[in-house]
This record gives sequence, C-alpha cells and structure tokens, in this order.
Amino acid sequence: MIDRRLFISALASGVMAAPFAAGAQPTDKVWRIGYLGNLPAGASPESDRIFAAFVQGLRDSGFVEGTNMVLERRAMAGQMDRAPALITELIRLRVDVLVVVSPAAARAAKEATTTIPIVVTLTSDPVASGLVASLARPGGNVTGLTDFNDDLNPKRLELLKAAAPRSGRVAFVEPDYSGRLDAAQLDARNKEYDTAARGLSISLLRVPLKTPQGFEAATATIVRERADAMLVDDGAISYLLRREIAEFAIRQRMPSMVAHRSALAGGALMSYGPDLADNWRKAATYVAKILKGAKPAELPIERPTKVELVINLKTARALGITIPQTVLLRADEVIQ
Repeated sequence: MIDRRLFISALASGVMAAPFAAGAQPTDKVWRIGYLGNLPAGASPESDRIFAAFVQGLRDSGFVEGTNMVLERRAMAGQMDRAPALITELIRLRVDVLVVVSPAAARAAKEATTTIPIVVTLTSDPVASGLVASLARPGGNVTGLTDFNDDLNPKRLELLKAAAPRSGRVAFVEPDYSGRLDAAQLDARNKEYDTAARGLSISLLRVPLKTPQGFEAATATIVRERADAMLVDDGAISYLLRREIAEFAIRQRMPSMVAHRSALAGGALMSYGPDLADNWRKAATYVAKILKGAKPAELPIERPTKVELVINLKTARALGITIPQTVLLRADEVIQ
C-alpha cells in the first residue's frame, strides 16, 4: 500500500503525474492536416467537388475546419517535380497527417518522412511502386486507397464500341507506367488489351503521353494515323490535360472514352471509372481513424468499390452520334 503522505508529495512534485500526462489525449487539440493535390482551389469544378467530398467526410467523422482541425492545402498544378518541396513545406508546418493524391506526391511523401502518417488516394499499384508491403497489411506509415484499375480498360473499350460502332481504329493514349507496372505486368496488360480489341474488331494505336509537353506530338500521331476514336488511360498527365484532350477529340469529331468524369466538361463523350468523390470521402475516414489512434501500418489499402458510367449527350449530338438505348440504360448519369 502506498503511504498517503508520500503519494500526495509525489503528485505535487510531478513524479507520478508524468505517466498520466504522457498517455492523455488533450480535449482541445487542433489537428493539422496537410493535403497535396493536383490542382489549386477554383481551378476545376470537378476538383473542387471531390475536395469538398473529402472535407465533408472529415466533418462526418467529427473533424471540422476552424474548430478542431486545420487544413493546409497545396497543389502541384501539373508540375510533378514540385512534390518534394511542397511535401517538405507541409512537414515544416508540423502536420499530423499527410494526404496525397498522385503517385508523384506519394513517392515524395514516403521519401520525406517515416513518422508522419500518409494517406494516399490516387496511387496506381502501391505494392509494385514500393509504397507498401501489401494491400492487406501496408506496414510503415502509408495507407489509403488505390485507383489501380487497368482492368477497366477492356470494359471501357467495349462501352466505346457499343456507343460508337464505327470505331474501328482506336487511339489508346497511355501515361507513363513507370512505378505503376513492372515489365511483366505491362506485357500481360498489353496482351489482355490486344485480345479485347480483336474481339471487338478494333485496331489499337498506342500513343504515349508522358509529359504535358508531349501533347502536341501525341495528337499529331493520332491525326496522322487516322484514328477514328480515342481511349484515354488514367494518369496524372491525362488528368491534367483532360480538357485539352477532350477539346481535341471534339475538333477531330472523334468519340472519346476517359477514366474520370472530369473530362466530360471539356467535351469527352464518355467516362467509366471510380467515383472519385466516393474515394475522397473514404480517404477522410482513413484520416479520422489515424487521428483517433489507428496505425497506418494496420489499415488495409482499399480498391475502388463504386464505378460509374457517365455519358455526355451534348457531345454525342455535336459528333452526330446516336447513343444506343441499351448503352444509355447502363449509364449512372447522362449529361444533356
């Protein structure tokens, strides 16, 4: 039994108070979240929409900006080489968690810190890129969601052919796959796409688009090779240039299928891919779990569970295309 006088004396001196203070969670804590995205606020209605979904997800989990949470938002604005400097800037602000939305930002964050939790949202294959040990048990300080959905491209090709049956030669606009796929994975993927294309009587024209500066060369190839439709794979550059790509397709009177609905505002015909607003809401739940004490190493990385087909009828009319009713009935949303 502890002597009462010794106990009171120890409390007064702080000897016994220290262990309690070390394990306590202050009730007035204001959490600081660092967010590194592709585009700054106001640059794109779609980008603002999905960022708002992230903020709402935090609010739903009890974290409200201006009350118990501060959001430090930064953007690369298409300059992926800025990621390391922006991550360093956020770390200097003593953020409690980093949220990153591209492979470049994820790599920069991983290289910059092993202690600050990192939540990723657009990371392609995080295992192949070395971000995590496995999807089930990431290990380290990285967790979140992957949009690795290359398996959706054969479906995109099928939907494009169904909407525009005359699409016989399709330009397949490909991003930089380094860090996403190794040589064996890339070869297997190419064979799968070629098989799908043959089954649809489609000739695939592969057109690399690895940098914004490569846009003119890519579009020149598409015109020169007389492609009559376009399938745009998911990637940071194709996302950044989504409006330019969509406007090019309109000028060339080419039906286009893209990975995300954000390009439909610029004139793309169709999109089939993950619901990004849903992904961002889920990313917010990861942040909330971490701030409440969960370890990133033990939070499994999720794949997209909600995929949506969106069709732009305004573009269809401009191209002189009548989308078959069977395709329209499969759409989650139709833009008039």
